[in-house]
Amino acid sequence: MAPQREWLEKDYYAVLGVSKDASADEIKKAYRKLARENHPDAHPDDADSERRFKEIGEAYAVLGDEKQRREYDELRRLGASGFGTRGGPDGGAAFTDAGLGDLLNSMFDGGFSTGTRTTGRRARRGADLAADVHLTFEDALAGVRTTLRVTGDGECGTCHGSGSRPGSRPETCPVCNGRGQVTLDQGPFSFAQPCQHCGGRGRVVTDPCPTCNGQGRVVKPRQLTVRVPAGVRDGAVIRVPGRGGPGTGGGPPGDVLVTVHVAPHPWFGRKGDDVTLEVPIALHEAALGTRITVPTPSGGTRTIKIPAGTTSGRTFRVRGQGAPRKTSGFGDLLVTVRIDVPTGLSRREKELLGELAELDRRAADRRAALVHEPQAS
Repeated sequence: MAPQREWLEKDYYAVLGVSKDASADEIKKAYRKLARENHPDAHPDDADSERRFKEIGEAYAVLGDEKQRREYDELRRLGASGFGTRGGPDGGAAFTDAGLGDLLNSMFDGGFSTGTRTTGRRARRGADLAADVHLTFEDALAGVRTTLRVTGDGECGTCHGSGSRPGSRPETCPVCNGRGQVTLDQGPFSFAQPCQHCGGRGRVVTDPCPTCNGQGRVVKPRQLTVRVPAGVRDGAVIRVPGRGGPGTGGGPPGDVLVTVHVAPHPWFGRKGDDVTLEVPIALHEAALGTRITVPTPSGGTRTIKIPAGTTSGRTFRVRGQGAPRKTSGFGDLLVTVRIDVPTGLSRREKELLGELAELDRRAADRRAALVHEPQAS
């Protein structure tokens, strides 16, 4: 986006109510709060709220984009300092043109001039496309290569992106002379805007391609092979560079952003790079101790020693049996035991538990007697 005149006139930080050194999260939080408060649905037929809502969106469109925020800050800083000013006729500051065109054009990729220089047609990057991939828990841990179907803008196969019928060629735009931009003089500055006649392309299609109707691109599905790294988490976004929509004016294509969806597993869960597992054990196993065999995410098994007197909810760690880490190695398998309280007991089982309860009661009585019995002198 080329810098607009409004950038010199509007304080977008004040619009969002944040400081100039606010973080990206603070800017986003302020925008969401103000957008909710001033949304037209919450204030029907309120022109002031609608105007305010548009201002908030305009401010966030600039400050919420890291590159545009840097350009906005630099433009306002230079504007405040006068771009290397000299004294004006009224004793104030007047702008000088020396070197300013080169400075601003290098800052904004040719979208700005000082009246002494015009700019060429800008190359624009293609749009990013979105896609989704659905994985099993095991595939997310192991990593896979999968083929996706992506639908979006692509180069027209008939005209190969020119927009003209095969055998003909686009003509140079007579309004902008092929630059793709027209210049508006605003005092000491000249602001470049896309040419309305050619849509910023610098060329006019006089004999349009019958397939794309002169656009040079068509919406079409295509297949895309994506490598999903081992250990990927649910909700992660994988960027596939250069496979998005085609650029214009010689600009590069966009990317494809693939959102990963991992199906839940009936046994395992994730906690960072660790894999979690809950295992039931019997009451006597917790009391007397035992050894249990548990499955691992890789398809194997491990044996864990459960010491006598283990309480429900205790977690045991099996090293190196978790998810792959980004750097190297693996996380762990965290096995949490839950005591399975028996139900539907037989008469004999009830008798045995009753005897155990009686033993526990007698032991408790002896402990109480020790506490209350007078100490021997």
